Amino acid sequence: MNPACPGRTRAAGDYDGWVAYITRTAGVLGALTLILLTGCASERRQDDDAPELRALTVAEEVSSVVRSEDRHDGYVVNWAGVLANPNPWHFGEHVVVTVVGLDARGKEVVRMEQPLDAVPPAGSLAFTGQALAVKKPAKVTIGYRPAEWRRAGRIVSAFKPFPVSGVRTGRPKDGGYLVTGYVGTPYRLPAGTLAVTALLRDSAGRLLGGGTTFVDDVRENRRRRFLLDIESVADPGKVAGAEVVARTWGSSSRPYEELALGGAVPVHTVKPTTSPFEEDRGRRALPGETATP
Repeated sequence: MNPACPGRTRAAGDYDGWVAYITRTAGVLGALTLILLTGCASERRQDDDAPELRALTVAEEVSSVVRSEDRHDGYVVNWAGVLANPNPWHFGEHVVVTVVGLDARGKEVVRMEQPLDAVPPAGSLAFTGQALAVKKPAKVTIGYRPAEWRRAGRIVSAFKPFPVSGVRTGRPKDGGYLVTGYVGTPYRLPAGTLAVTALLRDSAGRLLGGGTTFVDDVRENRRRRFLLDIESVADPGKVAGAEVVARTWGSSSRPYEELALGGAVPVHTVKPTTSPFEEDRGRRALPGETATP
């Protein structure tokens, strides 16, 4: 008797077919389950194999304290440093520097939090800053808040450096250190605001301090002049030269990404003046083919 249909007798062939159907269904379900499990395991393996993002490293760092001559008997705390990004596919965003000055008793006399600009993939960021303290700090510490990572939309070579030219340095009679020059852009789109940083070094290449200024509306074939009058240098006489770099301004990678997306200015734009070769020396004629110029 067929339990599903009362009054109907199940034939032997029907029973065998029903068993075969159940067996095939179970086999298909088992195969699908195995495929899903294999895919999940493969996905987990890919995630496990993906390299972890490495933190920004402090390549250089220095601070100094000088007496302020025009700020009501205070002290100027100056700092400078270089952060390096070891990750080739990610921008380091929203980095914040915290500078704390302590007196001889360990009491805090100055604190400053400075947001930094975005650090490009496989690149570096030179930064400077200063703060005013009423009492002279005996010790200055510099701390960093970890970066937030954003995957770059272009390859590393698309993020070209901003060319700096005509750099001149000097020491005014009233003290400090003067740095002037020009900054351009390698991109087709105009750069709204660029930060220009000068790192001051001694004859051995050691970092002594620095300063930062800004230039606006930098366009193709149109350089912008910058001037830096760095007064908060502990000993200007030790300065042997200045390393000047320019970058996009802002803690987000968006300005740099937009410039790179717009494309770079062609390097060679002058029409050749020499005549072409009489014979193409870069190609060999095939058998039966007549070579052409």
